[in-house]
Amino acid sequence: MTTPPIVILDNGAYSIKAGVSGVDWEPRTFPNSIARSRTEKKVYVSDEIDSCRDLSGIVYRRPFERGMLVNWDAEKIIWDRIFSPQGLNINSSETSLLVTEPYFNLPNIAETYDQMVFEEWEFQSYFRCTPAALIPYGGLFEDDTGIPPECMIVVDVGYSFTHVIPLRDGQIVWKHVKRIDVGGKLLTNHLKHLISFRQWNMIDQTHVVNDVREQCGYVSMDWKKDLELCKQNPKKNPIVQEYVLPDFSSRSTSLNGHSRKVEEDEEQILVMGNERFAGPELLFNPSDIGLKQSGLPETIAYVISMMPEELRGMYWAHIGIFGGLGHIEALGERLERDLQALCPVDYEIGIYEAFDPASPPYVAATTLTTSEIYLSTYPITRAEYLEHGSSICRPRFGGPAYNVNPPGFTSGEISGEIDEDERERRYAMGLESIKGRGGKKRKEEEEVISGNWGGRRRRTGGML
Repeated sequence: MTTPPIVILDNGAYSIKAGVSGVDWEPRTFPNSIARSRTEKKVYVSDEIDSCRDLSGIVYRRPFERGMLVNWDAEKIIWDRIFSPQGLNINSSETSLLVTEPYFNLPNIAETYDQMVFEEWEFQSYFRCTPAALIPYGGLFEDDTGIPPECMIVVDVGYSFTHVIPLRDGQIVWKHVKRIDVGGKLLTNHLKHLISFRQWNMIDQTHVVNDVREQCGYVSMDWKKDLELCKQNPKKNPIVQEYVLPDFSSRSTSLNGHSRKVEEDEEQILVMGNERFAGPELLFNPSDIGLKQSGLPETIAYVISMMPEELRGMYWAHIGIFGGLGHIEALGERLERDLQALCPVDYEIGIYEAFDPASPPYVAATTLTTSEIYLSTYPITRAEYLEHGSSICRPRFGGPAYNVNPPGFTSGEISGEIDEDERERRYAMGLESIKGRGGKKRKEEEEVISGNWGGRRRRTGGML
């Protein structure tokens, strides 16, 4: 029997990193959105957005809302584009799929994943997990020995949120996973309001402002010093930059903006001073915009403090950063410096960053899927799904429901009858596989399988 090709989809809220295992060693990136141009009156799906001539008036429709996949109508159109000859050019009925899902994915949404994969596209088999669950199979923490650490902290700085995830022996410790409500979307919206209040009205220019943030943004190592430097003469200022706004007129030959040092030209520009570092600073001080949450260093230190004392040194020494916001300049250096003040003197801090922060889950997935045991051990086949339904997927794929009792629910056997409201809550949290079957305790178990621990390249910050 021939081995089917395996398609990998790192299904992020902002972009999808996709490819065929063993063929695409580096991911192909597809925007996870559908866009409509106000001027051209056309709809662009995923990578078709690159052909849009007027990005100033573009309106996005995204399948993800607050970190959850809630619009499968839009997602289906995007996946169809990815699977088409213009994308990966695959036949889904002859292919196996590995797809990532959000952290703390709701059971009802997870069931929709299963239904769409097996009933809409009819894949042969598929495996679903979170991006952090793939990291141990990759090379983000690889050293000279080639053996990954038993304990690690991974920081996923994504489009919707930032998650701090502890892993032990290759498994996520779900009860200590923490979320900070700061992501790329919030930073872009924050920058839109700053620019609109101080310079040009950019509230409707999401695409342009997002490019401004990516080109000009950086993490300040000294907030007060940089703030004072921004007040100096712009022509002799090391911080202030100009962003030349793109020209979307029919005469223009370039549709992309770019940053530069301060010059005297007649082009429309944005003067980027403290706006360059005001947004990324929210990762370290969410309270600046009224979020009652700890910053990233404090959250990491708190998560490590909840681990067994004899293992904390290993967690401090293995902190990995990945996700789209990992591109921000000086993020690792600032995080390492701030953690020094929180780390006990007996431990050393190790910060690991990838060359391409968005790619570690995909690269780790290619390593996992090329192992000999993958197809026989990890995925659920379509025949198994048609026989058992989604109930067979939940224990195989695991998740927080198989590690801890959700807040508000009693552990152990349920004595007596439960009311209808309690039954509804238990079904919504995934504690009962079929609605209406009260009084039965779900078995809390998760299959632990060690895979091929290969990896790719990495970049590490130096020790202080």
